[in-house]
Amino acid sequence: MSVPAALQASLDALLDGEELSDDAIAGTFRVLQRVRGHRYSLDDVATAWVAARAQPTARRVLDLGCGLGSVLTMLAWKLPEARLVGVEAQGISFALARRNVARNAGVGARTTLVYGDLRDDAVLARALAGGPFDLVSGTPPYMPPGTATPSPDSQRAHARIELRGGVEVYLRAMAQTLAPGGVGVVCCDARTPERALDAAASAGLACVRRRDVVPRAGKKGALFTVWTCQRREDAPDAPLAVEEPLVARDEGGGRTDAAHELRRFFGLSVDVSEPPSP
Repeated sequence: MSVPAALQASLDALLDGEELSDDAIAGTFRVLQRVRGHRYSLDDVATAWVAARAQPTARRVLDLGCGLGSVLTMLAWKLPEARLVGVEAQGISFALARRNVARNAGVGARTTLVYGDLRDDAVLARALAGGPFDLVSGTPPYMPPGTATPSPDSQRAHARIELRGGVEVYLRAMAQTLAPGGVGVVCCDARTPERALDAAASAGLACVRRRDVVPRAGKKGALFTVWTCQRREDAPDAPLAVEEPLVARDEGGGRTDAAHELRRFFGLSVDVSEPPSP
């Protein structure tokens, strides 16, 4: 897992006494999550969905800031021939990712986890030990420091607040790790699309597709945008395709057909009689 045994033991100890839930994520694959910590959400599912559809034949996959391994696990299930690498700097999230990779059939044998900050070129060099990637994903936090009160829980704070940077640092790392012809997929605050567009351009990438995601119709509109990017030299004249927004729940709180299709895409059951969310 690219971590010395003594360090791994200290990271595993961070989970001592933690209450964990055991949750379905894709097909028969499951993940452990802290009950009172950061938990995977629509950001992860939408990003994994766009990524898997954008590069369905990917053989080398990198997930930047992989957290507890949610996107990594979904992509491992959807791309069974791929070899995967996850980079994560939060100790408790890394410990969870390690458990989640190991517990799902066949995933551990084709997955490497790298402990460290994706802003560190030495960390990216470790991730690149097997060569560049034809699919790179990332779900960065998208609340700049000072715009929201950080959670007292470090894992939750880092998942929401850009304490180690936001979409800019993810796109820079993406540009450094994408193979020729590769595809990068990253999410960003829907209210600030210029951040993704400008950061991609600065990193030598071109945004080629945009899909806004609306958690619930009739509320505040799109919460985040999932961007698909390529190296500029691979898409020098590609226009930006703006796709139909993905709306997860209708105005009454019921899951939409699009939300059901997301679940089916990842091999999960659909309960059409599920009551609406309040």
